[in-house]
Amino acid sequence: MQNVAEESAPQGGLRERKKRATRAALVEAAVRLAAEHGAENITVEAISETAGVSPRTFFNYFDSRDDVFVMIGAETSARLRRAVLEAPAELSPLQALRHALAAELAEVEQHHELWRLHAEVLRRSPRLLVRSLGVHAADELGLAETLAERMGADGPAAPSAGEESRRSALGLYPHLLAAVCVTAVRVAFEHWCVRQEERAFTDVFQETFDHLAAGLPAPSGTAGRP
Repeated sequence: MQNVAEESAPQGGLRERKKRATRAALVEAAVRLAAEHGAENITVEAISETAGVSPRTFFNYFDSRDDVFVMIGAETSARLRRAVLEAPAELSPLQALRHALAAELAEVEQHHELWRLHAEVLRRSPRLLVRSLGVHAADELGLAETLAERMGADGPAAPSAGEESRRSALGLYPHLLAAVCVTAVRVAFEHWCVRQEERAFTDVFQETFDHLAAGLPAPSGTAGRP
């Protein structure tokens, strides 16, 4: 006989999928409208109407219009950190993060146009770009703290602590690993964007992390080149 948790799991899963679908629809509507008209020229009402929801629903997911652009990866970041903590103990920190990132990036090839448009919107709006960089820095810090926790290092500073205190509590390795992997994903995506007809994104991603895992030795045939 099923227990209560088992019986409620499918409903909880369905609710979560619906929430993720609504959030994704709002983000896509905002990005496409901003790419066409400029981020400064669109309203919450226009975004909501395009996504097929009410403005009230919009504010269930985002505190302001700008957040739909700069908080685009909030749920992804939370899932990524959870996956790193829950990865099998025998995996190294790099392996755990690599697998977690691969799972989150599995659909990049299907949504690369939206990623490209989002980057274009940010480039055209310096104010949003600055806010977005701040969000990414905070995400990277949170990821570094998660890696430190997985490695059994001293516990991270309390969430209420200031950024300086949180950074001071981090060891070098988790901080470096988080920064290197975040940069590696960006480079893999940029490399793939101009070679989409040649290779799948997953192949570029895996090659990028193969280089990291090997310690970034120079590829054969390139040693000694200026």
